[in-house]
Amino acid sequence: MSQDGKTRTIEEINQKIKKGDAQVLTAEEMKKLVESSSVEVAFKEVDVVTTGTFGAMCSSGALVNLGHSDPPIKIDRAWINDVEVCHPGAAVDLFIGATNMSEKHNYDYGGGHVISDLVAGKEVELRATGVGTDCYPRTSVKTTITKDDLNQFMLLNFRNCYQRYNCAVNSSDEVIYTYMSKLLPRLRNATYSGAGELNPLMNDPNYETIGLGTRIFLGGGQGYVIGEGTQHSPKSLNGTLMVKGDAKQMSPEFLQGASFTKYGTSMYVGLGIPIPMLNIGLAKKTAIRDSEILTDIVDYSAPRRDRPKFGQVSYRDLKSGSITINGKKVRVSSLSSLKMAKKVSSTLKEWIEEGTFTLTAPIERLPTNTVCRAMRQTEEIPFVVSVMHPAVTCTEDEDIRAIATRIVTKSVNHIVVIDEAGKLKGIVTSWDITRAMAEGKKALADIETHNVFTAKPDEPLEVASKRLAQHNISALPVIDIERKVLGIITSEDVAKLLGRRN
Repeated sequence: MSQDGKTRTIEEINQKIKKGDAQVLTAEEMKKLVESSSVEVAFKEVDVVTTGTFGAMCSSGALVNLGHSDPPIKIDRAWINDVEVCHPGAAVDLFIGATNMSEKHNYDYGGGHVISDLVAGKEVELRATGVGTDCYPRTSVKTTITKDDLNQFMLLNFRNCYQRYNCAVNSSDEVIYTYMSKLLPRLRNATYSGAGELNPLMNDPNYETIGLGTRIFLGGGQGYVIGEGTQHSPKSLNGTLMVKGDAKQMSPEFLQGASFTKYGTSMYVGLGIPIPMLNIGLAKKTAIRDSEILTDIVDYSAPRRDRPKFGQVSYRDLKSGSITINGKKVRVSSLSSLKMAKKVSSTLKEWIEEGTFTLTAPIERLPTNTVCRAMRQTEEIPFVVSVMHPAVTCTEDEDIRAIATRIVTKSVNHIVVIDEAGKLKGIVTSWDITRAMAEGKKALADIETHNVFTAKPDEPLEVASKRLAQHNISALPVIDIERKVLGIITSEDVAKLLGRRN
């Protein structure tokens, strides 16, 4: 520790690591120490705090160099275990993207699984084609390879270690399948991801010790931070990292291929970063608790960037297994593994204590003031609100003959059934009314459809059009988050607008 007793240097800590004298705690242990004593005591006693996270990182991949075949080939397209991989560079350099899906297994197998299989030492099948040139005459190749056959096998994740995630819900009437997994209709479940108080970027939110060149735990091996991750937005506590490491040295325990039902494939990545206690401010930051980390509850049924929100929730509540939304208790589950995040941080602690892992000072700090921007769009797309018109409505206690008269006078084919608060109860068509009158039925409850497919005003019209076709229906009531009826769209309205655009 420096002479003033208030600061340390990474060099001083590394000397202690080499001598076996460094005091290392996991992030979980550090928080307990601060609570049982104080930040000042913890700073004096602790040299390094290890963090960890283990979750699906879709923006992951691996760069491989195959070596030249005989005769050589300049690869144009390539597949590994029937997963098409990218050919971004020279003749035999390939990039395996975690989200690329198999042409045969569909959602069940993808690039993340290929990487995990290679890391595990498994043999995989390579197919490649080329156009054929004077110096690269071969036009196809088919072989099997393992990681030992590769010149380079480098894990390269351009967005990793998300600082925090949204809590995802679905207020629509249908099940939806997203990168936040399966979301049940009408707020019947919620999902989230992230390690919360164990996350590296939550323990050093100002990037005092994390930057270009920081040595990290990555996939069961050692890796490095090589810059800010894509969509790095630290101002809103949504920072990300770009990382790399030698995948030949990694473990399939900490790199696992994954598939999300009706969404696609990904890869779970274990990542941990040691936070050196250079000053008392860092000691205080590593004492952060889940109760202090808030995230938005976001409605994923709206397929737009700015989705509706139901307020905020803490990671403490998320980890409890249930949260409250609009007075309703909702079951919540995690898509990441807290158990594995703890194992990452404890394994990194063991490496440091054994002297096999030393710390590095970043040669460049990461930006702390950037904001993730939306795509620039030069062509506008129509939304449901573009064709929505007022709905003709009724209540369940009205006489069927009165409703039939309304259909005629208003020249409509659909009547939306609402309650006294204007919320959706059901829908009836002109055909329903005609049949009811022919059969002598008088109660609306006997003929109305209760399982109503709906639309929201801010969703793309194309999405609503697909819903109409998928369920073979001709109209969608338009509702808000509270299920109040705002209007209605019909297949005829959609066809007219989309037809004009085409």
